[in-house]
Amino acid sequence: MGKFIIKGGTPLQGEVRIGGGKNAVLPILAATVLYPGISYIHDCPKIVDVFTMIRILESIGCRSKWEGKTLIVDTSTASSFEVPPELVSEMRSSIILLGSILGRFRQIKISYPGGCSIGPRPIDLHLKALKQMGVQIQEEHGYILCQADRLQGVKIHLDFPSVGATENIMLAAVLAKGRTMIYNPAKEPEIIDLQDFLNCMGAKITGAGSNIIVIDGVNQLSSVEYTVIPDRIVTGTYLVAAAISGGEALLHNVRPQHLYAVTAKLRETGCIIREENTKMHIKARGSLQGVDMIRTHPYPGFPTDMQAQMMALLTIAKGTSVISETVFESRYKHAEELMRMGAQIKLEGRTAIIQGVSRLMGATVKAEDLRGGAALILAGLCAENETTVCNSMFIERGYEHIDYDLQALGAQIIKIRDEEGR
Repeated sequence: MGKFIIKGGTPLQGEVRIGGGKNAVLPILAATVLYPGISYIHDCPKIVDVFTMIRILESIGCRSKWEGKTLIVDTSTASSFEVPPELVSEMRSSIILLGSILGRFRQIKISYPGGCSIGPRPIDLHLKALKQMGVQIQEEHGYILCQADRLQGVKIHLDFPSVGATENIMLAAVLAKGRTMIYNPAKEPEIIDLQDFLNCMGAKITGAGSNIIVIDGVNQLSSVEYTVIPDRIVTGTYLVAAAISGGEALLHNVRPQHLYAVTAKLRETGCIIREENTKMHIKARGSLQGVDMIRTHPYPGFPTDMQAQMMALLTIAKGTSVISETVFESRYKHAEELMRMGAQIKLEGRTAIIQGVSRLMGATVKAEDLRGGAALILAGLCAENETTVCNSMFIERGYEHIDYDLQALGAQIIKIRDEEGR
């Protein structure tokens, strides 16, 4: 895999535009399967996970092409309900094809998904909900075999507000008979975006972002043209980049309301943040201050996908800070790499205690997951001397040209490709 090389010590300053969201576009791409026709997805990020999803769609017979930042997907030629296991193993989000392929073909064969190694993320909630909708499920030799003569609308209560389970139920329910009601659904902005996309196709869905989502099944859908919402995690990452470097940045094409939990903590560190419609400006002010507690929660709580980046920031903040990871197990792999750079971090189960230091030192570290890798790049921005972050492929799963964006803000960062050109 490739690597990023960062020379730290330069306060960032400049402007950058945020592109479409990874976690918004993946379920939208899965949703295109429901309609046998053409969908136009504007501001689609050109990231590894999107390329993987495109390969999955093409493997079942779909066609696609790029026109600038627009991805055009033609699912009229889709003919297979079997998803190749080698593609599923590359990306956890592939599991959201359960709902859309079932909705289209009334059957699917798919293996258990892969993705980042950040602890167990069982799909029991997905399968339990689909069984309630009349799906017969068999599990054998690592495969999930699902079949339904028809999908029936039902009332479903999720024991946990799982994003993936909420998406799969929504996708399966669009063409089901009758009304489906999801109680205790995920409330993430990406759920609202999926609702908006499906409604543009002709679905009848209300309540996304609230405690109950209602889907009234329809008989058919239509072609759609849609612009994906900006990536709130990329936005948060670049806010932290400006803060950790002691600089300032103006971010365009953002949704400030999607980041209140993150900006609240950044303000606690002493950063000045201004929000205006689709713009955000951040300026670091003097020495960063530690925060008493960051506890990850489903939206609108502090996002687990920003935990690693904030940990990197807090390693150079004055005093002691505490992070509690309540969403995923094993999501502190980046902590050991940060400690190689001089960070003082103590791990106690799902709790991390960070004692701020005056400086980090450049080192060779390795990314083991998407957000942890981004955190190591951020640490490199403020570290003395040179930092090398190996395994760039993990980072490129969710960031489109993070090196170019940071260069636009004045960072000294380059990417070195591996022998295969990645």
